[in-house]
Amino acid sequence: MNAIKLADAKTHLSELVDRVEAGDSIDITRRGKPVARLTAVARPRKPIDAAQLQSLTASMPLQTQAAADLVRSMRDSDRS
Repeated sequence: MNAIKLADAKTHLSELVDRVEAGDSIDITRRGKPVARLTAVARPRKPIDAAQLQSLTASMPLQTQAAADLVRSMRDSDRS
């Protein structure tokens, strides 16, 4: 978490909002004491459309190989 003076926050508000959107949390201070905190707003999650998910998974080819075997073969092919 970063701290910034109120006067600097006023000057650089757009930059601070960009940083907060990227995941930072910023304390704003007045006379050296924290008075406010900028944090990102929690965005509501979109509901999953079950029918769309089913159609997507139905269109995917079936895997003939177990996941562990696939990962092992990928790892081994990178070592060659």
